[in-house]
Amino acid sequence: MKPASPPALTAMLSRPYRYIRLEWNAELAALRVRTCVKPIQCYSLAAMGELQRVFSDIAESAGLVKHFVMTSDVPGVFNFGGDLSLFVLLIRARDLDSLRMYGRRCVDLVWWMENASQLGVHTTVLVQGDTLGGGLESVLPFHKVIFERSAQAGFPEVLFNLFPGMGAWNFTIRKAGFSVANEMILSGRLYTADQLFRRHLADLVVEDGEGEAALSAVVNSVHPRLRGTLAALEARRVAAPITYATLMQIVEQWTETAMTLTDRDLRLMERLARAQVRKAGGAEEGAVEAIKKIELDTAWGEERTGVTEWAALA
Repeated sequence: MKPASPPALTAMLSRPYRYIRLEWNAELAALRVRTCVKPIQCYSLAAMGELQRVFSDIAESAGLVKHFVMTSDVPGVFNFGGDLSLFVLLIRARDLDSLRMYGRRCVDLVWWMENASQLGVHTTVLVQGDTLGGGLESVLPFHKVIFERSAQAGFPEVLFNLFPGMGAWNFTIRKAGFSVANEMILSGRLYTADQLFRRHLADLVVEDGEGEAALSAVVNSVHPRLRGTLAALEARRVAAPITYATLMQIVEQWTETAMTLTDRDLRLMERLARAQVRKAGGAEEGAVEAIKKIELDTAWGEERTGVTEWAALA
């Protein structure tokens, strides 16, 4: 007879998620999160809310999850990053508070990743397809980053007079050095998986279709030496610290810069958002602006009730 699952695990796996799908490997204590965000495969407030709930469950049940794995269920796209449709809506409304709140939600996600080793969790991400801006920012804090060869990534924000404000400078500098961060963030270019590997931003590049096997190999190879690996990763954090205060300071600058964008900049963001909807296959989901307004109202409701006040890791 199979042993009963811990109540905390049962609760986490049984929650009604809309934008993520969870899979559990009991032998390795590995939790896999598959993302599929509609209408755009990006870090929407709604999607981040679901991820935060999962992170809270993990943090509240120490030792339950030993491996955290993230992948995308959207063909050709890992994550388009920041929610451009929401940005345009908030900037045109001059809603500085909501834009700042969005930035903080993003920082909370990368901050959890930054502190995962402290919670006894090793993190691995498989990138298949495009990952832009905040999508790449979210990848960089993972302990092991796998790219399939056709995947590409970059920070395009400078093209519409913005910059990646939720950890790009911090994590790129730590992994690849200042010159690489300067080149990537100020150029707005896209980089191939091999170029990212040469810049030490990808740990492993495999042929298309081999990502799943590589993912399994990484988790299985880390598992027997998990305690030592996590201890070493904790020491790395001490040697090259990134602070929550610094991340939030950059978010504040990002928010203020966003409010200076011109109508031309916003129109370019809208065109990019429409292209993202088409590529991710979410056009049938209805009016994007209406969806974003609902997500925003929900997020502010969570703020008022304290739902997002989870695991203040320092």
